[in-house]
Amino acid sequence: MAMRSVLLRSAAARALGAQARRPPTLTYGAAALLEHCATFHSTRAAMEPSKRDFYDVLGTSRDASKNEIKKKYYQLAKKYHPDTNKADPNAAKKFAEATEAWEILGDDDKRQKYDAYGHAGVDEQAGFGGGFQGQGFEDIFGEFFGGQGFGGRARSSANQPQRGADIQVDISLSFMEAVKGTTRDLNITANVECDTCDGSGAKPGTKKKTCPTCNGSGVQIMQQGFFAVETPCRRCRGEGSIIESPCGKCHGKGAVKKPRTVEVKIPEGVDQGMNLRLAHQGESGQRGGPAGHLYVGIHVLPDPFFKRRKTDVLVDVPISVARAVLGGTVVVPTLTGEVEMKIPRGTQPDTVLQMRGKGIKELNSNRRGSQLVNLQVCVPKNLSKRQEELMEEFLAEENERAEKGEDPDSKPHSFTKSVRDTVDRIKSFIKSCKDESS
Repeated sequence: MAMRSVLLRSAAARALGAQARRPPTLTYGAAALLEHCATFHSTRAAMEPSKRDFYDVLGTSRDASKNEIKKKYYQLAKKYHPDTNKADPNAAKKFAEATEAWEILGDDDKRQKYDAYGHAGVDEQAGFGGGFQGQGFEDIFGEFFGGQGFGGRARSSANQPQRGADIQVDISLSFMEAVKGTTRDLNITANVECDTCDGSGAKPGTKKKTCPTCNGSGVQIMQQGFFAVETPCRRCRGEGSIIESPCGKCHGKGAVKKPRTVEVKIPEGVDQGMNLRLAHQGESGQRGGPAGHLYVGIHVLPDPFFKRRKTDVLVDVPISVARAVLGGTVVVPTLTGEVEMKIPRGTQPDTVLQMRGKGIKELNSNRRGSQLVNLQVCVPKNLSKRQEELMEEFLAEENERAEKGEDPDSKPHSFTKSVRDTVDRIKSFIKSCKDESS
């Protein structure tokens, strides 16, 4: 438990409590601050010849709206609160001064009297101990301390139920298991409630006893002037109770380690890095609290054929040059088996065709992605004699059509012809120069 500064009841309040023959009571948060400041309010007027103007204290004009005054007070209260500004020795004084100003200016009736008569008009009712008819002091701080009071976190009883710890387990799935879903049995060892003492930690027939050191609060308070430091009780370790006769099975812990098997249903479409949560399958809770959660981390192994892009599946399919030129059909592997896909005539290398609805199911939805087929045109390295003859015939006809301008796709051949023509002209020019010199 983090250490937390709290204000104690003032000396005057403790004296009154002693006269009433009852033990002094610790007060926390805004209530303690109000009591502390109320003690010194009555003496402050005698010590100081004059008070600062409340509008100057908050840094607002006299015609400022209530919301503007409230906003300024928020800023100052958060800046000078003793719990958050321990470096400034004057922080507590500035905080109390700002709070007194807000108590007056935040109340319409008191503000009207202050505007008319100054401090004299509100001195009788200006003490912090008086009732505040505007917004409650604790409510104000709840707005910017998240409803947690001055300590920065909510005060919790040492005897409240506590949720059990979470458990993290990682598993590896094949690509197809992740895509189609599967079921796994996980063997885990986790704390479960001791069945001998029913989780109390005490020996059957005995009970826990209230800690005599902290009186069941779970904390000890060391006073330092007007402030105090709150620490976990050393005797009960913040539990608020002690076990004089611990359970022989769990040795006072209230829980024992026990192996168990948890069936995990992996839904369709899980992906790398996802975490599945199985509610209340973690460690058992304490003092009747709920069990923690079991988190299952997903690691997906790579597949030799398929790749994934969100809910789309990518696959490379090789086709021959002849198939790319002539078109036709090709067998394509999919998540549900092989299917035939139509290849258009004149397909270029790395053309991607889409098969809608053949991808991965989206989590928590009935929608599916697509399968993207990347067609890779394979150029053969070894040809039979007949294949070479056919390719030569094809090339000759292609060049012939290119020379006639009949084949717009044969621009490289036309370019080659123009280069040859240029070389021939250069040769002719050199030959003519030699003839003239002779």
